[in-house]
Amino acid sequence: MADLSTDYLIVGAGAVGLAFADTLLDEDPDCHITFVDKHARPGGHWNDAYSFVALHQPSAFYGVNSMAFPSEQIDDHGPNKGLYALASGAEVTAYFERVMNHRLLPSGRVAYHRLTAFTGRDESGTARIKGVLSGEEQTIAVRRKLVDATFYQTSVPSTHKRAFAVDEGVAITIPGGLPELWKDPATIPGDFVILGGGKTAMDTGVWLIEAGVDPTRIHWVRPRDSWLNNRKYIQPGEEFLGATVENQIAHLKAFTEAENGHGVFEALERGGYMLRIDPDVRPEMYHYAVISEGEIALLRQIRQVIRKGRVTRIARGALHFGDAVHAVPEDALFIDCTARAVPFTAEANSGPQFRGDTIVLQPVHVPLVTFSAALTAFLEAHYPDDATKNQLARTGGLTDTPETFPYAFMMNLMNRGTWSQTPEIAAWLAKSRLDPTGPTVARMIAANDPRLAALSGFRDAVKEAMPAVIRLGMAAKALHEAGRLPTT
Repeated sequence: MADLSTDYLIVGAGAVGLAFADTLLDEDPDCHITFVDKHARPGGHWNDAYSFVALHQPSAFYGVNSMAFPSEQIDDHGPNKGLYALASGAEVTAYFERVMNHRLLPSGRVAYHRLTAFTGRDESGTARIKGVLSGEEQTIAVRRKLVDATFYQTSVPSTHKRAFAVDEGVAITIPGGLPELWKDPATIPGDFVILGGGKTAMDTGVWLIEAGVDPTRIHWVRPRDSWLNNRKYIQPGEEFLGATVENQIAHLKAFTEAENGHGVFEALERGGYMLRIDPDVRPEMYHYAVISEGEIALLRQIRQVIRKGRVTRIARGALHFGDAVHAVPEDALFIDCTARAVPFTAEANSGPQFRGDTIVLQPVHVPLVTFSAALTAFLEAHYPDDATKNQLARTGGLTDTPETFPYAFMMNLMNRGTWSQTPEIAAWLAKSRLDPTGPTVARMIAANDPRLAALSGFRDAVKEAMPAVIRLGMAAKALHEAGRLPTT
């Protein structure tokens, strides 16, 4: 006999697991939920992130459905001026603690095992867990389903394993170490070398410049440049609806003009909807990162950009790229920003979300991971069989390159079309704070807002662009399934 029992065992108390549980509590008032997580606090990888991390998207549509962030105002200063505020890492972790302690646990239908590892299931489906510190082992009888909220395998600088060698005596840190440099003035370097081309590296570059570091003292190893979404066009609320619809129409039009994903992004750049740091370098990466034009302006001040591939070894005063060597100042501090936010090894577990006695939470609207999890919970509560649920929310591939982007875009559009034609889902979307446009449109319809006329242009654009979207999307799907993803 098992030590404990529950209806749903959720492995992982990060953003995705919490969003799923939050919606399930409302949609299935009889269920019991148990969380198992290795961290000491809810919030998943946010607990391990560097101190100056912040959301890339507005906090107004992040988190769980039932609870807004305390501050969802428009910034009046800094590189994000004029746009909705981005919650800091500290604000995000505090938010998820409130979700757990003031929403989930008080329901009386949620149990939370922190500092606990899920170690597997036996043939009967009974789950095994083990205390990280205590070593205590327990069993849990799962009456309905195991919910795997670890698909994204989010990696951050403080937890990832370096893929390059570091010689003894080399000064190296992670972004989280930068705010601590003041404690020992002797450790403050003459130069800084940023390693990595993703959003963490960009955050680090912005932080250094805003901290007063002369951009000429910053060197940046960028194995790949990235396409970046202009945050100006990814905003919630009635005041930004016109820009949001304009962006969506521009995407659809770009598909009709392009022959592949690269062409789509180039068309979007011409309209200002997509950005890149260096206008002379064709980006080969796309991870849905969101950035402001103000941040781009700061990052363009860093002109010592090193494009020789991935670092294989760091020595004092030298970066090794296989047999190639690039000299840097000997007193430089190396900053490791090479962790991949979503390692693409997660693709090994891709497939339908609903798998009998298991739910593997995945994106059904890339990149809105908490929205996807909440919608999945709604489907779990209201539809009877896996085939129906999987048809209503088909998973999209994680995009790594411009070449594979059309696949994810096609799946998003197809899912949205299905949801709009399913009255129960459409009604849920109209009240979900995690949907960037659903509640806004619903409020405007109720008020007979004349600005809704812009939506007719979007519907016409969908009809016109759909053949091109399917053509490019299926070609990208073939590339995706052929393994056109990086191995490191």
